[in-house]
Amino acid sequence: MKQQNDTNTIAKKVLLEEADAVRGVAEAIAQTPDFAQCVAAILSLRGRVVVTGIGKSAHIAGKMVATLNSTGTPALFMHAADAIHGDLGMIQPEDFVIAISKSGDTPEIKVLVPLLKRKGVPLAALVSNADSYLGVQADYVLHAPVTREACPHNLAPTTSTTAALALGDALAVCLLESREFTSADFARLHPGGTLGKKLYLKVGDLSRQNQTPQVLENAPLKDIILEISGKRLGATAVLALADQHLLGIITDGDLRRMLTNFTKLEEVRARDIMTPQPMTIDVEDFAAEALVRMQNRNITQLIVTERGQFSGFIHLHDLLREGLV
Repeated sequence: MKQQNDTNTIAKKVLLEEADAVRGVAEAIAQTPDFAQCVAAILSLRGRVVVTGIGKSAHIAGKMVATLNSTGTPALFMHAADAIHGDLGMIQPEDFVIAISKSGDTPEIKVLVPLLKRKGVPLAALVSNADSYLGVQADYVLHAPVTREACPHNLAPTTSTTAALALGDALAVCLLESREFTSADFARLHPGGTLGKKLYLKVGDLSRQNQTPQVLENAPLKDIILEISGKRLGATAVLALADQHLLGIITDGDLRRMLTNFTKLEEVRARDIMTPQPMTIDVEDFAAEALVRMQNRNITQLIVTERGQFSGFIHLHDLLREGLV
């Protein structure tokens, strides 16, 4: 049984070896035009990117496909072993194939490559050994050089899969930036989950579900308390008597502080205890921005405006309910 110190040393060694491999991949990109040419070829595609591999490389291929799809490049995964048993039919004449293989000389790859060449589709090889069968046959070589695996027996794919994964990410990000793919584009492809909500959920989507506590500036204390407690948002907006534009906000905390500052409570009016010029947020702002503002001010609600006029409230509980916190 390894002691904790030994375990930490091993873990650090693995991470440093893999980090060195990724740096080596970055240097390899600069030594050949293939990577840039591959990006340009994919950008001009009318079809899809089909990524294939076998064993651990197949898992890396699947992840690459997911990243490409989520960043605006249509992609499909094809297992190299299944390709020669019918799945080759998914490849169309306008597609582009990326084959991932550390050695570039596995039997399945050697069977698959001539079939791909026969189809006439462009082929990129993501390989550690650029002089391998796959590397030589490919139109583009995405070189991920790895001298040895982090596995002490130099057997389990570790460093090589990390290098391939990183190179795939680099390819996806280059395509993303070349297409000027925006956060709004990203949101359209990620409508579900917390990530999607951060990118598309607007303040108005949440505030319109809440009540709209509000009092006029001359409202007495009783009306203020009833408005805050009855509408359960811990605050009320204060509006001008003349044109009902927003003047301020009264929170539970303001009511507590009032008790130390006023003796004749029957004379207290909303304008006397409100916080003027409160922080607001527009209905069209992202709900995630509301969370940032609340956290920066250490508050639990914001007044929502629409075209400069009071519209309602958004509360921290709204953001908690949507999983944004």
